[in-house]
Amino acid sequence: MNAGAISGRPIDILLVEDNEGDIFLTKKLFEKASLSNTITVVKDGEAALRFLKDAKHKPDIVLLDINLPKKDGKQVLEEIKNDPNLQSIPVVILTGSKAEKDILESYRLHANSYIIKPVTLENFGAVVSAIEHFWFGVVALPPEADENEKEQGGAA
Repeated sequence: MNAGAISGRPIDILLVEDNEGDIFLTKKLFEKASLSNTITVVKDGEAALRFLKDAKHKPDIVLLDINLPKKDGKQVLEEIKNDPNLQSIPVVILTGSKAEKDILESYRLHANSYIIKPVTLENFGAVVSAIEHFWFGVVALPPEADENEKEQGGAA
């Protein structure tokens, strides 16, 4: 059972990536899996934070590159995890950086996982399948804030 089936709604993914090739490939591989999902793409760190803060419905998960213009991924991650309205959104670092300092810093900033982008199409497909299986098939993603408030008896 996937997260969409658990929650009864499509899975919303925010992809924060500035490389057009990686955007195209990631979207195609998620579409190929034919999951019920929506992928929103933003291409820099400032746009990601604006989107998250302004969105009526928050994404179920953020796939975040580290090397971004305007604000890098670690700065974005830190702001997400320090914002009470955003901190429950799982953030998966999806980057080409194998640098130990980037891995350690990302986990220190509370990334939910750190995945190094593979070089080959076949390997990238395997990574997307693993993300789908784990995040949309194994774990329960946090409910949307307005659903949470309804369950707790608050106003939506």
